Amino acid sequence: MGLTLAQKILSAHSDHEVQIGELVVANIDVCATQDGTGPLAIKEFKKLGKKLKNPERTILFIDHAAPSPRKELSNAHNIIREFAQEYGAVLSDIGCGVCHQRLIEEYVNPGEILVGADSHTCTSGALGAFATGMGSTDIAVSMAFGKTWFKVPPSFKIEVTGKFAPNVCSKDLMLYLIGLIGADGATYKVLEFCGETIQNMSMSERFTLANMAVEAGAKAGLFETDEKTREFLASRNRADKFKEIKMDDDAIYERVIKIDASVVKSMVSCPHTVDNVKAADELNDIKVNQVFVGTCTNGRIEDLRVVAEILKGKKVAPHVRMIIAPASKDIYVQAAKEGLLEIFLEANANLIPAGCGPCVGVHGGILGDGEVCLATQNRNFQGRMGNTEGFIYLSSPYTAAKSAVAGYIC
Repeated sequence: MGLTLAQKILSAHSDHEVQIGELVVANIDVCATQDGTGPLAIKEFKKLGKKLKNPERTILFIDHAAPSPRKELSNAHNIIREFAQEYGAVLSDIGCGVCHQRLIEEYVNPGEILVGADSHTCTSGALGAFATGMGSTDIAVSMAFGKTWFKVPPSFKIEVTGKFAPNVCSKDLMLYLIGLIGADGATYKVLEFCGETIQNMSMSERFTLANMAVEAGAKAGLFETDEKTREFLASRNRADKFKEIKMDDDAIYERVIKIDASVVKSMVSCPHTVDNVKAADELNDIKVNQVFVGTCTNGRIEDLRVVAEILKGKKVAPHVRMIIAPASKDIYVQAAKEGLLEIFLEANANLIPAGCGPCVGVHGGILGDGEVCLATQNRNFQGRMGNTEGFIYLSSPYTAAKSAVAGYIC
């Protein structure tokens, strides 16, 4: 019997062919924490009295509140910096970028297992890696022993065919899928994406799909590797890390979902759940106060190019604050080289450091009471952006930029 992508990767790390539902102990390639979860992971790790099993692949990120907006967070940052220096872990400090973007840029390769103390660790699944989020204590154990346990999850096969309509992209597809199956529709399952539409996607679009797998409750979002994977790795000086990983034709899937890309419209998730999805053209009466472009979901250079193309020669609506945060320093530099930053500034958008920015509601872009934000992020729970009285809508970069100029969702 054939294996799913999840089974193949977990089997390779467990020294035997694993079965769905089996409890296994698997070797871990990369461990990651960030400044919200890192201090607790460090505290629990120190209780174990161990050294780091793999310090050069234990990555500590300071990205969620970067630079720090208050002293308590500054102290938390220092705990992370001091631990990295003492134990030899890798530190990605303020301005380097969002952990999930940095992981795909520098640290994770096809066929590997990544565990991170952040729910959107699943982003790296687009590289053909089993990448999943865990609690800080679980990550502490993985840091110390280089292994952890899994219950081998069943998989949903997401087969996408056909062509998108103009200005529709993978973010719209993912919102459409989550609206279809629900925010808990794939709890502790793996979403395995395939089909001609997926094959034709850029790596950037695949990262967006993998990133939001957890918004359907999934343990991971996985993709086969191909020439686009190889080209991405080569662009990051890791061509030698390419590994072919393919689905078996006779693998057993719990559910097969087939989607015709041509029926997907520009989609928007409405407050306060990601599966509260509507077509953007149904929401033209929603006035926006803030538009945020960035995050680990849609802060890549391809996203910024889309936004720049729409903003060029135009101005953001007078009543709208537009905030743009590239997902990493490398993306920031590339945007500068391409002249995108000048376009943003001339359109009266605001640039902030590479990092999570307003997404987590810690600083920079917190909403006022009753305000509406249209964001390219992945989550719109009540209070997500720092105010339970705010309203968050999620969209693609295209819809976000169009709406920033119009002043309402469009």
